[in-house]
Amino acid sequence: MNNIIEVRNLTKKFDHSNAVDDVSFSVAEGEIFAFLGPNGAGKSTAIRMLTTLLHPTSGTMAINGLDPVQKPDAVRRMFGIVFQDPSLDDELTAWENMEFHGILYDIPNPLRRDRMKQLLEFVELWDRKDDLVKEFSGGMKRRLEIARGLLHHPKIIFLDEPTLGLDPQTRNGMWMYLKELNKNENTTIFFTTHYMEEAERIAQRIAIIDHGKIIASGTSEELKRQTATASLEEAFLKLTGKTIRDESVGSAEHMRTARRMWRR
Repeated sequence: MNNIIEVRNLTKKFDHSNAVDDVSFSVAEGEIFAFLGPNGAGKSTAIRMLTTLLHPTSGTMAINGLDPVQKPDAVRRMFGIVFQDPSLDDELTAWENMEFHGILYDIPNPLRRDRMKQLLEFVELWDRKDDLVKEFSGGMKRRLEIARGLLHHPKIIFLDEPTLGLDPQTRNGMWMYLKELNKNENTTIFFTTHYMEEAERIAQRIAIIDHGKIIASGTSEELKRQTATASLEEAFLKLTGKTIRDESVGSAEHMRTARRMWRR
């Protein structure tokens, strides 16, 4: 099986500390991969480097064989992304949000319109396509963000805590859509979450990062065996400790900067 993501000795330094510290991992094409860690562990920084929003201090990355630093435009066409914070335009309709994204990616008509209809039906929002997004619930917005991120047929979709704040029914429905997409289109799914049960149930393989370093990786069952625990949550706590963590310094500002760069 080919690896669609290759990361070798990746490091990102902010001021005098390493947010990501000599990290190496790979993700196979068509895999559902969970990247877990406490607040401030380096998850979002790693995703921002993979998705061209930050340049690494050192190390190498490849997305489907291309370097995100050297070939950012080509790499951006290979992935979709759903940020942790909402990134839709609330003053536009669902259809207009999709249309704007499709135009940015130069998806020609009528292919763009056909794909928009297909995806809005897929996430059960076709009947609400002409409604303003500000009228949508949190779950509806998440589903629309996923549909938008898939519009250009990406090989990979990055999901940074996509189910944060959603009720169990919406979370379950969202993963149902994503697993169907993974099965039917072989789309690679790379996600972060703080819901350990979600990672245990959904991910085919997991990497745990803490203090900028990957401290364990494998299937959920392998991680439980390694730590002699009964659940992924227990394994996670045994590996990372039970101390409550704060977000890393400047993480909110880094996220705002990343969204501004992405919209250019």
